[in-house]
Amino acid sequence: MPKDEKFPMTAEGKENLQKELENLRLNERPKIIERIKIARSYGDLSENSEYESAKNEQSMLEGRISTIEHMLQYAEVVDNAETDSDLVNVGKKVTFEEQPDGEPETYQIVGAAEADPMAGKISNDSPIAKGLLGNKLNDIVTIKIPAGDMIVKITKVE
Repeated sequence: MPKDEKFPMTAEGKENLQKELENLRLNERPKIIERIKIARSYGDLSENSEYESAKNEQSMLEGRISTIEHMLQYAEVVDNAETDSDLVNVGKKVTFEEQPDGEPETYQIVGAAEADPMAGKISNDSPIAKGLLGNKLNDIVTIKIPAGDMIVKITKVE
C-alpha cells in the first residue's frame, strides 16, 4: 500500500477500529495461542487437523491486526464542522430519491474501513457515494452504477 494512502473515517469509526484491535490483541490472540498449544500436545503435527486449523486462524487474525494497524496509522478523521451543512461529504447522512418517482433512501457515507451497507453505511469508494460526494441539497445527480445511470435528487443532508 502506498505510504501516502489515507483512510477517511468518522471519529466513531476510528474508535471502533481501535476497540476491535484491542480485542484482537488482548482476547482473541491469547485464545488462539492456547488452542495451538493444546493441539501441539496431541502429537504428530503432520496429521493434526486441530493444529492446522488453529494455525490458519492465527494467520487470519494476524492479517486482520496488521490491516487495522495500517488503517489506523493512515487514518484521516473527517470533521464536518467547517463544511457547508448542505454539502455531501464523508461522515454525513444523505437522503435521496431516484427520479422520477423513487422511494427515499438514506445512507451515511463513511470510509471503506467502517462501511456496513446493511446498517446504512456505504463506503466513500462505492459508486453511489462517489456520485453523491461534493453535491448539495436539492441537486439532481446522475450516478454511474454497474446497472447503468441512476438519476437522483438529494433531499436531505445531515
